[in-house]
Amino acid sequence: MIQSMTGYGKTVVQLPTKKISLEIKSLNSKNLDLNARMPSIYREKELDIRKRIAATLSRGKIDFSLYVEITGEETSSQINKTVVKEYIKQLKDVVDGDATELLKIAIRLPDAVTTERDDIDEDEWNTISNALDETLEKIEQYRLDEGKSLETDFKERLENIHQLLDDVIAMDPDRIDAVRTRLEKGIADIKEKVDENRFEQELVYYIEKYDITEEKVRLKNHLDYFLKVLGTKESNGKKLGFIGQEMGREINTIGSKSNHAPMQKLVVQMKDELEKIKEQLLNVL
Repeated sequence: MIQSMTGYGKTVVQLPTKKISLEIKSLNSKNLDLNARMPSIYREKELDIRKRIAATLSRGKIDFSLYVEITGEETSSQINKTVVKEYIKQLKDVVDGDATELLKIAIRLPDAVTTERDDIDEDEWNTISNALDETLEKIEQYRLDEGKSLETDFKERLENIHQLLDDVIAMDPDRIDAVRTRLEKGIADIKEKVDENRFEQELVYYIEKYDITEEKVRLKNHLDYFLKVLGTKESNGKKLGFIGQEMGREINTIGSKSNHAPMQKLVVQMKDELEKIKEQLLNVL
């Protein structure tokens, strides 16, 4: 079953003094491109977080965010009262001003506020770790749901190409007859006597040159193989992309060999369906 690389998952956990939100977004990318944002206190766990996300999501442009909102009395920042008072004293020596305004200036100066870095509480980290697992499950389910939509679209477009190929096959005998007629008419217009054996040899050569039997067979095989890979348990967007390229080669060759306007119209329609498949394949894991 295919998976989309587009996904989203979010989990919010409430601790006694803080609310923690974990969010993962993913978009399509040829490789794994992981960006992580979190408060500095959790940086020691970043490598573990990255490994777990990479092992689960494997590919895509992924943004991981961990937000913390303090909801209780706990705070890691403290006003350095001694330093602030000294700043205000020095400011008063420079300019007369309202005490509130001087405080606003002083609080922005270096070392006016200190931040104490505490170690991560083990119970808190266990809660965050479980929330990460839950968030990964959510984004995986999102990717699977998106993958189902893509699979439905692929099957519909493959069926359209199949139908167009059947129309090409049905049209082919008339096309060959038309080629034969044009060549015979061309010879007749010359109004010169020609060697019948040589003419038949040339006729066979041109008909073989325009023959698309192999391309029709290979294109049908590629369509069947695409469906087969689409139905496997693993999502393999790169493999499907390679099959799509092979399908494109056969369709292009049919178009270049057809030399028949009605068939070329069918080829254009096949190309249009295939291009839409290729666009969607960029988003398949």
